[in-house]
Amino acid sequence: MVRWLPLESNPAVMNKFLAGMGVPGSWVIHDVYGLDTELLAMVPKPVGAVILLYPFTDKFEDYKNKQVEEVEAAGQEVSEKVYFMKQFVGNACGTVALIHAIANNRDKIELGGGALKDFLESTQSKNPEERGHALESDEGISKAHEESAQEGQTEAPDREAEVNEHFIAFVEIEGNLYELDGRRKFPINHGASSPDTLLADAAKVCRKIMDLDPEEARFAVVALAASE
Repeated sequence: MVRWLPLESNPAVMNKFLAGMGVPGSWVIHDVYGLDTELLAMVPKPVGAVILLYPFTDKFEDYKNKQVEEVEAAGQEVSEKVYFMKQFVGNACGTVALIHAIANNRDKIELGGGALKDFLESTQSKNPEERGHALESDEGISKAHEESAQEGQTEAPDREAEVNEHFIAFVEIEGNLYELDGRRKFPINHGASSPDTLLADAAKVCRKIMDLDPEEARFAVVALAASE
């Protein structure tokens, strides 16, 4: 398996990566300081995506696996407009979450030329597995990821080290909230949402995940939103 340096859940690090990928400065990553209504109101609007970092433990994995099994049994509708990719690169979940965030907001975000625009255009017609494998050999995104990973406030772990946190993204497409996790078989449709309620709707799902282990502190939430 190709392995990258882990990306820190730090808006400054993520914004450097996005800027290097041609994302205009009018869209940036913001910290979400809490899931209460008052704290969510501090996030600039519009919001294009929400990204959750959660701990990689048996408790959360069991919950996620059960969630997939329930969807497989009950079925779900997924819009053809959802851009979803699998993750095959070790420690790349932060970058995959950011790609999910940008790729599903192309109608709002005008990407400049560069590695991310090229990647999205070349993989648009591919399936999630093909997109995931395409990332393995994408030198432009890999280089930008590595540079950003070394910019964090904490020393980046060795690329072979076991990382115990995982990033997932939430986006609104055609009136539904989707959870995009490159380690899963497919997106999860969490039901009705809108551009105006995306942040609050995603916060409810994040809260449900956090409540699985109230003693756990290794959570972080950020949002892709308009710059202030």
